[in-house]
Amino acid sequence: MYGPLDTVVLCTIAPDLPNAPLVTKELVKRNIIVSVGHSGADLPTGEKAVRAGARFITHLFNAMAPFHHRDPGLIGLLASDVITEGHQLFYGVIADGVHTKPAALRIAHRVYPAGIVLITDAMQAMGLPPGEHRLGHQVVQVSEDQAVLRGTDTLAGSIANMQKCVQFFYQNTECTQVQALEAATVHPASLLGVTDRKGTLDYGTDADFVILDEQLTVLATYIAGEEVWRLEKVSPFSVKRVLPDSVSTKGAFIPNHAGLHIL
Repeated sequence: MYGPLDTVVLCTIAPDLPNAPLVTKELVKRNIIVSVGHSGADLPTGEKAVRAGARFITHLFNAMAPFHHRDPGLIGLLASDVITEGHQLFYGVIADGVHTKPAALRIAHRVYPAGIVLITDAMQAMGLPPGEHRLGHQVVQVSEDQAVLRGTDTLAGSIANMQKCVQFFYQNTECTQVQALEAATVHPASLLGVTDRKGTLDYGTDADFVILDEQLTVLATYIAGEEVWRLEKVSPFSVKRVLPDSVSTKGAFIPNHAGLHIL
């Protein structure tokens, strides 16, 4: 990192680097969330980082040592003693079907569902047609479902959006729709400490939400209570009509009689 830390919210540290515990404690003192990742660290090193204040695992399964029954690595934190000791821990998962296959998603969700945070890890070619694109100074070859560094099979981020990740997670883990949506809303908001205004539909929170259908497809997006985007094939509708008086607005997931969901 270069320059002041005033605007830094989250920092990933390889916990096996020299002085990592000391750096972790200092960042935590400055109210910066520390994540462990991009590392071949073993489980004891990961546990030491969590006890020093780390609260997140960067894109679980990716850019870290693979799970081994005698050395679970950072993946083993999901079933570690640090959980039973009461340390709050979340972990990111790229649920695009490329970075993380369904079996791996199911393992993570069944072991520690309360900590999962869905992330896209998307790079700037998301939503653009297949072909060559740039990632900084590197050239990336984009196909229909993935992005790799040109001439290699090395993944260069993702091209999945959050809708795809939520749907893929829901379809492949046997979780409920509520659990899938919470992994993209209240869990990341809890990690960031912003549940007083983000991640739920509690009274007093920001009126930023999306309207979904039963397949968890986004039909419309609202910011500060104003519609800023709507799927072309969807007719305009008012939020008051979508939300009947009998439906509570407390929580992140609201089924209603119109067959729509407010998130």
